[in-house]
Amino acid sequence: MLVISRPPSSVRGAGVIVAVQGATGVVIAAVLLIRAIGGAGQRGNNVFGTSAWFALAGGAVLAAGWALVVGRRWGRGLAVFAELLLLGVAYYLTTGSHRVLIGVSVAALSVTVLALLFSPAALRWVSGRS
Repeated sequence: MLVISRPPSSVRGAGVIVAVQGATGVVIAAVLLIRAIGGAGQRGNNVFGTSAWFALAGGAVLAAGWALVVGRRWGRGLAVFAELLLLGVAYYLTTGSHRVLIGVSVAALSVTVLALLFSPAALRWVSGRS
């Protein structure tokens, strides 16, 4: 029988942030799809493929956030992976794109989620000792 223990508030908080990040990806996918159907794509630019990528990645991150909120431990690994990827995106935004404010904001949010997911209470919960 599957027993789901109530996650600590740090994990639930991280789950909410991760779910919002995933929902943002899904919304971007929908906007890209609508634009592609309307003919906004450029030559050599596969807007349908980009939309599919955002839908897949955003949906997976949204599912991971939901899993953390309701106490499913499998969501933690996917959330950690997504946040580590976002740290790379934040670095590029800060240095390559010269969007310092956006890059620092993305990095701060990612580090916050990682800190919540690696807090002592979260580690006890994920190990099953909570």
